[in-house]
Amino acid sequence: MATIPWYDGEAVARATPMPALIAALQRAFASGDYHAPPRLAADMDGASLLVMPAWKGRERVGTKIVTVDPRARPSIQSTYILSDRASGRPIAAIDGAMLTRRRTAAASVLAASRLARPASATLLAIGTGALNAPIIEAYASAFALKNILVWGRDADKAEAAASAARALGYPAAAIATIEAGLAAADIVTAATLATEPLIAGAALRPGMHIDLIGAFRPDMCEADAESFARARVFVDTHEGAMEEAGDLQQAIAAGAIRADAIEADLAALCSGSHPGRGDDDQAITLFKSVGTAIEDMTAAELVVGDAAP
Repeated sequence: MATIPWYDGEAVARATPMPALIAALQRAFASGDYHAPPRLAADMDGASLLVMPAWKGRERVGTKIVTVDPRARPSIQSTYILSDRASGRPIAAIDGAMLTRRRTAAASVLAASRLARPASATLLAIGTGALNAPIIEAYASAFALKNILVWGRDADKAEAAASAARALGYPAAAIATIEAGLAAADIVTAATLATEPLIAGAALRPGMHIDLIGAFRPDMCEADAESFARARVFVDTHEGAMEEAGDLQQAIAAGAIRADAIEADLAALCSGSHPGRGDDDQAITLFKSVGTAIEDMTAAELVVGDAAP
């Protein structure tokens, strides 16, 4: 078999400009053509191994293999293989870490385009890891942001992330406390490996949108139960969220929210079967994601483009 093409991180970034990637995800979720079973998640002595398959009709199959290790830098590493379903032959191997970062940020902004107020101007980005830069890029592509506030446990890392964003032309600044960010933000996005709540529901203000990206294991948590109790809650996929979303599971266990109170998933938001925020300008909306292989496959197809059969 001929050597299959390898797309490194730079190639992935070039092929997935945020407006195009967000639009591709919207089409994928609305179409119903993509399918993904629950991912395999296994513990590896404090790290996580994730195997995420997906397929599109009888055309293609994709599989991502991911390791998430809080002790490693970067903490998320993975490879994606896209194959032709009819022949079973691999079409491409892709840097899964970059693919994951970009599709994760794009999916959050896809949800925010339905759930956040269109005039949202201040973003609070919690977390200074590898997702920080694509998250800022994605939100800035869809909202006219006047302020981007960056918080991290390490103040030096927060300043470095804000400085990197400013170098790209974004109006970013590091802040000392999450509380200060919550007092000013229209949109709050969290991408951390936290196991204790960072966001206090009591501090949320009417009209805010909360985007929770971390807490993909039952022992993880980015927002407390009151955050869920005060918000209209949406998820990327019902099945994934109910199986893996730590802060959502903890809020349900605490009695702050019932599982049947989740209003919609991304497919419903993208197809138009749920209106999203609608005219409710004062609602607090909350989007909880754990990631789905549908997003990976959509991004991989954008990377490969016309190079694949």
